[in-house]
Amino acid sequence: MTLSLYDTLHREKRVFTPRDPDRVTLYVCGPTVYDYAHIGNARPPVVFDVLVRLLRREYGADSVIYARNVTDVDDKINAKAFKEGVAIGEVTARYEAAYLADMGLLNVTPPDIAPHVTDHIDAMVAQIGKIVDAGCAYAAEGHVLFDVSSYPAYGALSGRNLDDMIAGARVEVAPYKKNPHDFVLWKPSKPDEPSWPSPWGDGRPGWHIGCSSMIEAVLGLPIDIHGGGIDLVFPHHENEIAQGVCAHGHAHETTAPAEYSRYWMHNGFLTMDAEKMAKSIGNVLLLHDLVQATPGEVVRWALLSAHYRQPLDWNQALLDQSRKNLDRLYGALRRAAGVEALGDMPSSAFIQAISDDLNTPGAMATLFALSSEIERAMTAGDHTAVGIAKADLLACGRILGVLLASPDAWFEGGSDDVLKAEVETLLAERVTARAGKNWPEADRIRDRLTALNVVVMDGPTGATWRLKE
Repeated sequence: MTLSLYDTLHREKRVFTPRDPDRVTLYVCGPTVYDYAHIGNARPPVVFDVLVRLLRREYGADSVIYARNVTDVDDKINAKAFKEGVAIGEVTARYEAAYLADMGLLNVTPPDIAPHVTDHIDAMVAQIGKIVDAGCAYAAEGHVLFDVSSYPAYGALSGRNLDDMIAGARVEVAPYKKNPHDFVLWKPSKPDEPSWPSPWGDGRPGWHIGCSSMIEAVLGLPIDIHGGGIDLVFPHHENEIAQGVCAHGHAHETTAPAEYSRYWMHNGFLTMDAEKMAKSIGNVLLLHDLVQATPGEVVRWALLSAHYRQPLDWNQALLDQSRKNLDRLYGALRRAAGVEALGDMPSSAFIQAISDDLNTPGAMATLFALSSEIERAMTAGDHTAVGIAKADLLACGRILGVLLASPDAWFEGGSDDVLKAEVETLLAERVTARAGKNWPEADRIRDRLTALNVVVMDGPTGATWRLKE
């Protein structure tokens, strides 16, 4: 397999070559645990879960180390705890547990390492000290700030000059800064906020230093791949590079070196009905609410339905189509339930698509082709062809993180044996009524099925059913 990935830093697709094939490292920026995640927050973990699954298939499960951090020190966390009158740890524990549960419903594999900011404060203090010693940061009024002018390659990741980046970002102007665009590495804590000792006074780390310190602590430098949403390119990832590079003697290089991360990947924005999600207009959709009413696998399919680098517009039509697509695939597997899968390898067409910078739309097309092959082979009675296509379909699904349930559980989930028996009886009676053109009886059966909250799906090989969501 030749895996090509679009590298944000180099602005082109590059063949992926790990530094060490026996130890492939990947880091993705994770949640800040002060509230439930919104649907946009779910796109990075789903996208990079596909990448991790693909890497583990290629290099072996034990050779891929995936880290996704948890930010449990933040102004929003402090504000939430103050508003609720509870300890900060209660807020972070509650929302981290909810995040992990919601990710589980999306079939997102847990990371190998989940570093928390509060567990790595000493590493952050040490890294800040190295940056100060390198002449790239300075202390002022209890703060430590990174001196952006000390790093000529600043801006290489985002591709914008410094003046443009300042104009396009919220920059805190404070009298203790040498330059308005210098950013905080350490800051004093307010009363009743979390605080740790440091050479510059008691306080807490800035946002950016957390990731660069934890990457070095849990994975070592350089890592192979750094991932996240496109909104993190500037300032977060730009600042990460500056910190990680300057802490190790590369401050004066004029181009961003590979000593920090060898590949940078970013997923595109998600909109709601063609509008950017914003609390001010009330269109923020919480993932926690969505997965209570919609199967997580449907949400996952929808998130993967567009190429990860492209914008994705979230709407009900997208969810409805995603459900229909999965119904089609599970329907083929249900028809082939009595045939043993022959093999465990995804199709070459699927691998070709998914290896081309995670082309999930192209990869999904191969799943539909395999489901059609199953239907044709079942009709022809060619169980060998069915077994091969079924095995291919399941193997492809595992990389995408779908088709992981049994077909019966997918269509009939939540129904008990009594309900299943009644529905199957009604469907048999429906066939008899329609064959005899007994339309009043067919209508009666339809009304009963509707009352049971059952959706009937007629196909060329007969009717299947599932419970309404």
